[in-house]
Amino acid sequence: MENIFVYCELENNVISDISLELLSKGRKLADNLECKLEAVIIGHNILELPKVLFPYGVDTVYIADNKKLSPYSTIPHTSIFVDLIKKEQPQIALVGATSIGRDLGPRVSARLGVGLTADCTELVIGDYKDNKTGKEYKDLLYQIRPAFGGNIIATIVNPDTRPQMATIREGVMKKEIVSSTYEGKIINIDVESLLKDDDIVLEIIEREIEPRKVNLSGAQIIVSGGFGVGSKENFDLLKEFADLLGGEVGASRAAVDSGYTGHDRQIGQTGVTVRPKLYFAIGISGAIQHTAGMDKSAQIISINSDPDAPIHKLADYAIIGEFNEVIPKMIKFYKDESK
Repeated sequence: MENIFVYCELENNVISDISLELLSKGRKLADNLECKLEAVIIGHNILELPKVLFPYGVDTVYIADNKKLSPYSTIPHTSIFVDLIKKEQPQIALVGATSIGRDLGPRVSARLGVGLTADCTELVIGDYKDNKTGKEYKDLLYQIRPAFGGNIIATIVNPDTRPQMATIREGVMKKEIVSSTYEGKIINIDVESLLKDDDIVLEIIEREIEPRKVNLSGAQIIVSGGFGVGSKENFDLLKEFADLLGGEVGASRAAVDSGYTGHDRQIGQTGVTVRPKLYFAIGISGAIQHTAGMDKSAQIISINSDPDAPIHKLADYAIIGEFNEVIPKMIKFYKDESK
């Protein structure tokens, strides 16, 4: 029980960003534990994908390539992943907290009889002592995630069963290539010998995938509004500004709960985590529930009428004023200077 497994999710037969983020984090954890990082790819026509993974420091790629495995289907993917874990016995198994990961992770953990921490925002290696028994554990995976609506941060450990399983939210880990010449090995899984007749109970005849309308994780510029924006109509001004800059509109939970914009634009512990090059925090107070989802932005500009708002301390540039006076001036200036 030494290695770290990462389940690699596919989007149109391309490795998803969340999987590359997990591999980057997995490499750091593996270095800390002095063990190997191993990736698992399950699908069809995927034999060329390992070359995408090796630069992220992957030592071994397990490939299950079969037409029965694409598109994703719960039972066969679960069966293959569970069988591989039983054979290789990794100490840690990581899955993205996506719709697929939230479907796969709990089923794998249930079959194995191990714990699973969902929607983690950080992973750290550390020691643990059980105060009741006095037993000490070394090099456990600290699985850190928001709880109670983001009001507290919980650190969860799984000392007695393996693997230690967690699903991790998209955008909280940074993609980092170790070396473009990094080399690992490929192990092909004999799918036909593993799958049973009752593993293939569903046939997908046709799929219709609607493109993602909001892509906050991939946006380089985000104009985000909080409760201080005041209304759904006022968010139209933020959208105009974001469109001008070629960015996306984000929001705090307070703004979403107030109905100013949709949940798919929520940033923070209970929303999306982002790392844009430029982040505008408009009418946002700066509560930890929100800043935890955007404090890794390269540059932050806050606009708030309250000079004592906590967001100003986090910002690189703080503008004290009413947003409905500041933003129109910024729009006008940008248009004038862009001519």
